[in-house]
Amino acid sequence: APNFDLDGNATGIVGTLKDITELKHSEIELKKSLEKLQMAMNSTIDAMSMITESRDPYTAGHQKRVADLAIAIAEEMDLSEERINIIHMASLIHDIGKIQIPAEILVKPGKLSEIEFSMIKSHPEIGYNILKTVEFTPPIAEIVLQHHERLDGSGYPKGITGNEILLESRIIAVADVVEAMASHRPYRPSLGINNALEEITRSRGICYDPDVVNACLRIFKEKGFEFKQD
Repeated sequence: APNFDLDGNATGIVGTLKDITELKHSEIELKKSLEKLQMAMNSTIDAMSMITESRDPYTAGHQKRVADLAIAIAEEMDLSEERINIIHMASLIHDIGKIQIPAEILVKPGKLSEIEFSMIKSHPEIGYNILKTVEFTPPIAEIVLQHHERLDGSGYPKGITGNEILLESRIIAVADVVEAMASHRPYRPSLGINNALEEITRSRGICYDPDVVNACLRIFKEKGFEFKQD
């Protein structure tokens, strides 16, 4: 029952309504703060992506196209909106570690030497070391670290296997190889999307997650997915 003051006002009800109003206001302010934080994080991600691609004109747009495909795969797999958003952010900066690789190696038209290839293979760890110092959503640095790992342990930098590899990294791995094979590179012309899809089909369950590969094949063959050209 409500309490009444000396003038007969129901102070309990008034107090409860005031508390509800203040709580609602706090929720609105918290939502605004989270939205601003997300916008700031997205802006930081975009800036990092642009810096990476500015050093390598041959792969300009690569991270964006990988992100588009990774999102489409994640949606096809019915992942949550939160996980899809994390995959989007991680995809856009998955090659951030290449900013420490000499530009002449990134754009070299011929075959890389063993030392040069070792330098290229260091980019996931470099990216991880950069991103772990930034207050991103926790998995992003780890996702970037693992995007060249393979189910059978043949990947790098750690050679981890199976479910040791984050699902988000397994999705980006498939999107990454498909986009790379379908695009022109300094050392070769485009191999075409059909060859890219054949490659992930051959390595399904060996190097690449079979569920991820199946989702990728469906969105290309049944849903008409195409890479957007810059």
